[in-house]
Amino acid sequence: MPKPFDKLTATAAPIMRANIDTDVIIRIERLVGNGVRGTLGKWAFGSLRYLADGSENPDFILNREPYREAEILVTGPNFGCGSSREGAVWSLQERGIRAVIGSSFGDIFFANCFQNGILPVVVDKAVVDQLAADIEATQGAGKVSIDLEAQTIVSPSGARHSFEIDPRRREGLLKGLDEVALTLQRDDEIHAFQAADRTTRPWIHFQKTPASRTPA
Repeated sequence: MPKPFDKLTATAAPIMRANIDTDVIIRIERLVGNGVRGTLGKWAFGSLRYLADGSENPDFILNREPYREAEILVTGPNFGCGSSREGAVWSLQERGIRAVIGSSFGDIFFANCFQNGILPVVVDKAVVDQLAADIEATQGAGKVSIDLEAQTIVSPSGARHSFEIDPRRREGLLKGLDEVALTLQRDDEIHAFQAADRTTRPWIHFQKTPASRTPA
């Protein structure tokens, strides 16, 4: 089950490039054949984090202190676009990322975040730009706070921003439940509906009687 998300105050890393797709987040060859869950965190942003000789790229933000410990990403538009690759979210989760703040996300990436305990926060581009500027002004020392219950973000400068989120997805993150677990919470309601529906629409629930076996 996903780890519950309530409040988080943590280092945030701005990665402001637009259209970072799932192949940039994790290369497909890291998933095919040897893509075992629990081993993917080191390959998150592999093409940006590592040079051709396998050494760390000192210019990439997540290779620098204090951003190595970032639990929040502040991203450019259309983050997580591209192929429907849940491994991209797995790699971020295993890297320690708990929230991603941006003006827009790839649709499937966005949905996969909720299933894996990562909060994707959609805010106006002006808010994203201000957050990034506030973080950079403190060289990453200033923390970003997210309160899912109150649906607010507080930047290192103290500026407070609100955000919207689907109530069901919010509930899932707060309780640490995926879509299946959320549905099973309403098991009694589902069975009550089925029982009533069998009375009002019995033809919908008609079950074929197995054919009689002909005696030998």
